[in-house]
Amino acid sequence: MEFLRELKRTHRNGELRPAHVGEQVVLMGWVANRRDHGGCIFVDLRDRDGITQVYFDQTVDPAAHALAETMRSEYVIGVRGKVVTRGGNVNPKLPTGGIEVAVEEAIVFNEARTPPFPINDRVEVGEDLRLKYRFLDLRRAPLQHALVLRSKANHVARDFMVEQGFLELETPILTKATPEGARDYLVPSRVHPGRFYALPQSPQLFKQLFMVAGYDRYFQLCRCFRDEDLRAERQPEFTQIDVEMSFVDQDDVFAVIEGLLVRLWKETIGVDVVTPLPRLTYADAMNRFGSDKPDLRFGLELVDLTEAASQVDFVVFKNAVAQGGLVKAIRLPGGGLTRAQLDRLPEVVAPYGAKGVAWVRIKEDGGWQSPIAKFIAPEQQLDIATRMGLEVGDLAFFVADAPSVTHAALGALRLHLGKTLDLIPKDQFAFAWVTDFPSFEWDPEAKRWIAMHHPFTSPRPEDIPLMDTDPGKVYARAYDCVCNGYEIGGGSIRIHQRAVQEKVFELLGMSEEESREKFGFLLDAFSYGAPPHGGIAMGMDRLIMLLVGTDSIRDVIAYPKTQRASCLMTDAPSSVEIEQLREVHIRVQPPAK
Repeated sequence: MEFLRELKRTHRNGELRPAHVGEQVVLMGWVANRRDHGGCIFVDLRDRDGITQVYFDQTVDPAAHALAETMRSEYVIGVRGKVVTRGGNVNPKLPTGGIEVAVEEAIVFNEARTPPFPINDRVEVGEDLRLKYRFLDLRRAPLQHALVLRSKANHVARDFMVEQGFLELETPILTKATPEGARDYLVPSRVHPGRFYALPQSPQLFKQLFMVAGYDRYFQLCRCFRDEDLRAERQPEFTQIDVEMSFVDQDDVFAVIEGLLVRLWKETIGVDVVTPLPRLTYADAMNRFGSDKPDLRFGLELVDLTEAASQVDFVVFKNAVAQGGLVKAIRLPGGGLTRAQLDRLPEVVAPYGAKGVAWVRIKEDGGWQSPIAKFIAPEQQLDIATRMGLEVGDLAFFVADAPSVTHAALGALRLHLGKTLDLIPKDQFAFAWVTDFPSFEWDPEAKRWIAMHHPFTSPRPEDIPLMDTDPGKVYARAYDCVCNGYEIGGGSIRIHQRAVQEKVFELLGMSEEESREKFGFLLDAFSYGAPPHGGIAMGMDRLIMLLVGTDSIRDVIAYPKTQRASCLMTDAPSSVEIEQLREVHIRVQPPAK
């Protein structure tokens, strides 16, 4: 059609309103829906901005009407016509529902095969099929909304950080393999046989070097790579809002990030974030919620019954206490679970190492209905009920095990109850800071201390002497930002003195030669005047996930990987030609059976 050589698209398909009635417009997009009413064919024309109804009237243009008869779902077309009112046939579900376009000329740019699934808001097919045809899945409005919002959030974040005096600086993608908690993705070097680059797990060391170099406020929307087991909120490649600052303490970092969250939530979804955010210590979070990333939108806090449980004759409780474990419980006011649901609760806690869940229901007379009631004397039942504030009809759930198992199991059970009984408010955001983490934890398998965050996190100055005598009592100047049960950011005040950094490396089991080989450049940098500094990395994918209101970051990443770290659309990872392997001095050996 000549009109497409003469005219360009005048409007997107979500723009037209009754004020445009009478105008000549050119629209382009995909056929979302086609309805043939005999002498008139209606088409919902879609692009990423929305949908406009256009119609082909045989009396207006027979050629355009004849062309419309050939159109099918997902054909790519262009139309020119006049905007007219829909009168009493307004579609209130569409922003463009008050108008339609009477088509005078049309063209089909490209025909389309029948899609493997409908391109609509709710698609009832498996995620594997959607990921295989991701280029079609991305046409659906929910994903388009997520990616448009993500683009806006990137813009808002950059504007805010620049306004705060930060420089957007880039760091290398091809770097050196360093132990930071997860496996590195390795890239073989062609020009250095037998040597490898690593893709960065984070820009941690480079942003610290920026501080040494005097660039006292750095940020970057950076790509990071970790070869780790995946789940709904993890991907092998992900994006961070990476931040580092010199001459600051924890409160300075908090102020910047709280300002960023306020701006992001307000300018993307119109929600006000109240600051300052509440703060919990790591110990408080674990004791009350069984998690260092607690969901604060609902109650069901954990109750410590270790002291009371030590007095009862129930062997499970007594043994746990005798072995240095904990007995904790959750009160569920009013009950609400059936016997069948109660019987399935051990499946909820088993993945966390718990051997089971004991439950109690309070009867009308105040007595216990429970498989464990016969093992606990009436006066002890009353003591436990009083400590927990149990009332008639309430349920209580008990786990007795090592502290880490008890907290993890009850933390998972708490979330399970919240979701099962619909106790978690929708469209609410509960932010908090979690602080005062232990610096080190003992790894019983490796039989050595490991860093709870990473080895560049500064211990509290007053705790540094304890590294020689009792590392388990050393607290880190580390902090996490959490929201709705997700860790959305983590950071710390860093080590900036060479002697302290070397001491940490030694505690983690590194020899002087090993620390020199892996981190010699960092230690050298600290020898030339390093300022006190600290920072944080905010998980951009998780932030967008929360803003959009989905439970999976695969819904907010354009081309995500599966839980097996593969791309179903491109079939990555894939094999390569033997000649490519020879060029990088690699021989593939089949895995041992």
